[in-house]
Amino acid sequence: MNKNDGGKKGSASNRSGGKSSFSKSKPALPKRAQGPKKAKPTVAKAADVNPEKPAKKANQAPKRQKAEGEMRLNKYIANSGVCSRREADIYIQSGNVKVNGVPVTEMGYLVKSTDVVNFDGSVLTPEKKEYLLLNKPKNFTTAFDEGFEHRHVSELVRGGSKSPLTPVGRMDKNTTGLLLFTNDTDMIRKFTIPNQKSSKIYQVSLDKNLKYEDLEKIQKGMTIEGHRISVEEVSYIDDQPKSEIGLKLRTSNVKVVRHIFEHLSYDVLRIDRVAFAGLTKKNLPRGNYRALTEQEIINLKNV
Repeated sequence: MNKNDGGKKGSASNRSGGKSSFSKSKPALPKRAQGPKKAKPTVAKAADVNPEKPAKKANQAPKRQKAEGEMRLNKYIANSGVCSRREADIYIQSGNVKVNGVPVTEMGYLVKSTDVVNFDGSVLTPEKKEYLLLNKPKNFTTAFDEGFEHRHVSELVRGGSKSPLTPVGRMDKNTTGLLLFTNDTDMIRKFTIPNQKSSKIYQVSLDKNLKYEDLEKIQKGMTIEGHRISVEEVSYIDDQPKSEIGLKLRTSNVKVVRHIFEHLSYDVLRIDRVAFAGLTKKNLPRGNYRALTEQEIINLKNV
């Protein structure tokens, strides 16, 4: 073996198993002395301070925090029942709303319960309008003058609202069925005036079968004690005795229903209001109540 071969083997062994002289780490160069870095000026952004709130525009006054007992003006107007919040914003922007005699056009304006809010010429009250529908049972009355042996219907809806609600129309202790409660005085007035546009349906139980000629008299209309009484529809109830009568008319006064049949010498055993201005007893057991839906409230206001 010559020396050249040995040198090749040695170099080969260095590549395969031994460490090459080129793999040794070189000593680190000494660091150059560096002067202190200049700090860059930073501008704090509103979004960095509180990322949940957008940055305020220049020259924008900060909004006042809402204190206890205050509410936004558009909510105050909506709670009064005259319109929705969105519609209230339009009235505010147009200058038709005054607070304590001063026109207010600022969106988000806060008012107190002691403030006097004038909306389009009328003074508003901030009480939220509520509407409950009760399926009234027997032995409860809407009157306070029928003695203490009969309980008042307000007991049945006591847990439904913190506001005092008034029954719409009158019902005696023997009358059952749908009874509307609300603190909306306009709604109460609307459904208690003599000339109404809304229909009510009653199921009347008589002491004997109603004669067909008497049914025709009711259908044509009757004059009782000088008052003309018109009905929209009267009929026998399917699959029931002829003493079970369906009566549709616009009055909410149950006494009128009773007078119609008593005028024809029938004794009324039971009156049940099964429909009131489009509202029905569906899924509402006797003695229970429920809040009206937004659509039902709209329908009542549009009657």
